[in-house]
Amino acid sequence: MALTAEALPAELRREIVQLARTPRLLVACDYDGTLAPIVADPTQAKPLPESVHALRSLAALPATTTAVISGRALRDLATLSRLPAEVYLVGSHGSEFDVGFVHELEPEATQLRTELQIGLQDIVRGKDGVTLEAKPASVAVHVRRAEPDVAGEVLETVRTGPAQWDGVQVTEGKEVIELAVVQTDKGNALDTLRHQVGATAAVFLGDDVTDEKAFARLHGPDLGIKIGDGETLAGYRIGDAADVATVLAFLMEERRTWLYGEQAPPIERLTMLSNERTVGLLTPDARLTWMCHPGPDSAAVFADLLGGPGAGHFSIRPHGGGNGTQRSPLPLGQRYVPNTMTVETRWSRLLVTDYLAHGTDSHRTDLIRVISGSTTAEVEFAPRPEFGQVPVRLTAEAGGLRVQGTAEPMVLYSPGVQWEISSDGMHESAHAVLELSEGEPVVLELRCGSDDLSPARPEPERRDEADRYWSDWMKTLSLPEVEHDLVARSALTLRGLCNTDTGGIMAAATTSLPEEIGGVRNWDYRYCWLRDGAMTAQALVTLGSTDEAEAFLDWLHRVLETLPGPERLHPLYTLAGTSLGPEAVIDSLPGYAGSRPVRVGNLADQQVQLDVFGPVVELIAHLAQATGRVRDVDWQLVTAMASAVSQRWFEPDHGIWEERDVPRHHVYSKVMCWVTLDRAVKIAEAYGREADPSWAPLRDQIAQDVVKNGWHPDVQAFTTAYEGSDLDAASLHVGLSGLIDPSDERFQATVTAIEAELRSGSTVYRYRRDDGLPGDEGGFHLCAAWLIESYLLIGRRTEAEELFQQIVDTAGPTGLLSEEYDPIAERSLGNHPQAYSHLGLIRCAQLLSA
Repeated sequence: MALTAEALPAELRREIVQLARTPRLLVACDYDGTLAPIVADPTQAKPLPESVHALRSLAALPATTTAVISGRALRDLATLSRLPAEVYLVGSHGSEFDVGFVHELEPEATQLRTELQIGLQDIVRGKDGVTLEAKPASVAVHVRRAEPDVAGEVLETVRTGPAQWDGVQVTEGKEVIELAVVQTDKGNALDTLRHQVGATAAVFLGDDVTDEKAFARLHGPDLGIKIGDGETLAGYRIGDAADVATVLAFLMEERRTWLYGEQAPPIERLTMLSNERTVGLLTPDARLTWMCHPGPDSAAVFADLLGGPGAGHFSIRPHGGGNGTQRSPLPLGQRYVPNTMTVETRWSRLLVTDYLAHGTDSHRTDLIRVISGSTTAEVEFAPRPEFGQVPVRLTAEAGGLRVQGTAEPMVLYSPGVQWEISSDGMHESAHAVLELSEGEPVVLELRCGSDDLSPARPEPERRDEADRYWSDWMKTLSLPEVEHDLVARSALTLRGLCNTDTGGIMAAATTSLPEEIGGVRNWDYRYCWLRDGAMTAQALVTLGSTDEAEAFLDWLHRVLETLPGPERLHPLYTLAGTSLGPEAVIDSLPGYAGSRPVRVGNLADQQVQLDVFGPVVELIAHLAQATGRVRDVDWQLVTAMASAVSQRWFEPDHGIWEERDVPRHHVYSKVMCWVTLDRAVKIAEAYGREADPSWAPLRDQIAQDVVKNGWHPDVQAFTTAYEGSDLDAASLHVGLSGLIDPSDERFQATVTAIEAELRSGSTVYRYRRDDGLPGDEGGFHLCAAWLIESYLLIGRRTEAEELFQQIVDTAGPTGLLSEEYDPIAERSLGNHPQAYSHLGLIRCAQLLSA
């Protein structure tokens, strides 16, 4: 039997596509006439194999429940259908949810059922073609095989007789009447199942009048499908059981694609746009797959990356594929215009140029897309504000499209483009086909935060302004010789993660890109961590740019003004410098390649992380060395960080990796407390500032504490924490920071131990211990960078160069690095692009160039 979804009505297909995207789906159907074609002998009613396969496949999907709700007795239904155990079976119109239900009947109900059996036997005795079906809580009278006059007489006798008894519930179907001793129907059964599994939407398919009770319970995003003729409350109708198999198969394919993101592009192949206010991500074929508004840590307008096309995208591609196919050809390549954040995606006769405009108001974001060439191009514009949770309407006007239904105004300036607007039931999308001529580009301007559809400045002028912003900045940098171009791209990436309005610096451009495909280690990194921000700014200082460091330190000073004391600093804040809201899950998004949950917010902001003070003071030390002075406001930060360490260094904490477990005395955290005081003393000595007399003695005390308690003689390494024997790549900072001399045998032994246990080919894992979360993760590029630096400190340059080259080889085609790398699957993992990874690469290139 050929199953072709195209045979289904177009409106029904759209409804199924929408239903497939619900967070928790319940798929329920009748048996006779639905899964199994109607046959003369009910004992021979077998389900179509295609329907069984589709139900089984649906049941195997996450957050998806399948059920068959039949009038048959549960035992008979199970025997006849032979459906797999994954499919829930509900018999007797919902009175049987398991075989043992009969034992739950009250004595009065059991007695009434016995009396019904006797009474109905008297009525049907001698009536040819009439049969009784005894069930645990009911008795059914079947007249399908009887002559019409006999059937009519029997049914009328039952209706006027036992059907009128107290405590009897009557259900009539096609040539059957059932008398039950419990109050139930298929609608009640559907509601019970919905409640048990927490379904956010349900589909029910049925052919009988008894199924109308289920159709009556459908509401909101639910979908009812009637099989065959007759009046119905269902919204859609199909022909027969073969069509049921088609519906179930189509639903299964759409559900699986949505849940697992089968079209998810490799993370390393995503390319970032930035104007230091907003970031966006492009796929290799010029699909805008991720962008938030009004800020990069706001809700997404385009979340295709985490939810597929239905979550919002803005796509440009060649029209059709040539040779009669409908598949668009893959691009020839994608690149950044050198020394800019402008991205070009090129096909044979099509070029798409993308950039985020500069010079706009702080509340506004303009994404400019220039389409040029000599071919036919296709554009699809599908904004989905608030992660797709707000219905979207599009209105075509002379100047372009107006997006309606959003809190923030939004328009797509596209004069002369003819748009065709369609709806999926909740959202509208716009589609256009463009006939391109050489030398006559089409310019599309997505204006978020504006309702203005009037002409803007000429596009070449805006492009020149954006490109010069980045290229002029690049001219101020001093780049190492080793991997010069990749370091340049890393510098631009770090600068692109900075926020020019606030001074905050994002740890990464995305949320919830997984540390394991299909796993739960999915975190929101679109915020400003004190540690990550300070390390990013420090990397840029070492390249010759100090503005980002000064802006970040000013941001931090404003944060401190809201606190009773520096020791109360949280590990992270929003880009605006405010506390985060509660961590939440967007369960309407299936996640990248099916990696759920999708999270917004980050519980780590409530943790104690005592290492955050060290990177701040180290940044100030590097900034002072670059500028020859220490600003008064920066010295205030130094004293604040030193004060915080003095008050809390001896406490356990959650550490750099933010483990959601009990606090420990992390070696790295203690080392960073030492760094805070060590750099504070040295800054005071070098720039004529007055150091607190307690700092130097406390610094020495912390060093002694680390050496005494952090070294584990049995392991022959500095371990993760004082109370354990497990290893952590962050403990390399015992030597990297200067707390002990790199020539110390204990540091060299630690390098060897971490290499043996945590390095795997081209990457280095953070640790191998059980951190309380299920699943695994990739190796961290930052940890590999630390090991490279450690190799160099102990004279192992060959190993350092080899490992560095392996990191370089994991960068994507446009030079971007994500957080992690899986050396087995040879793919990138984690949020992207990640500041840690790029600053680590810069550091290693500088050291290898020295």
